Amino acid sequence: PERVITRPPSAELRPDQVDQDSLPPYDVLDAILQGYIEHDLSQTELVAQGFDCEVVNRIIKLVDRNEYKRRQSAIGPRVTGKAFGRERRYPLVNGWQAGD
Repeated sequence: PERVITRPPSAELRPDQVDQDSLPPYDVLDAILQGYIEHDLSQTELVAQGFDCEVVNRIIKLVDRNEYKRRQSAIGPRVTGKAFGRERRYPLVNGWQAGD
């Protein structure tokens, strides 16, 4: 149905929730994720590219905090230049966090 295609993306965890309530616009989010994950850019480098410091810190924190989920999931196909898994492994047990 058309309404399914045109409605805003949502995790549907609460009534009337849309992803843009808790995330930056997708073009900003995608650029930050691509820089951080695929190009190994640091927080400082991302902010130097013009992204808001608070937004960058929040997105990096979300990625790092959810790293364990990638280890729990089944192996999937590689669809980008840098795969999660072997090319992106960070210690989880000691609460490690990326630094500049």
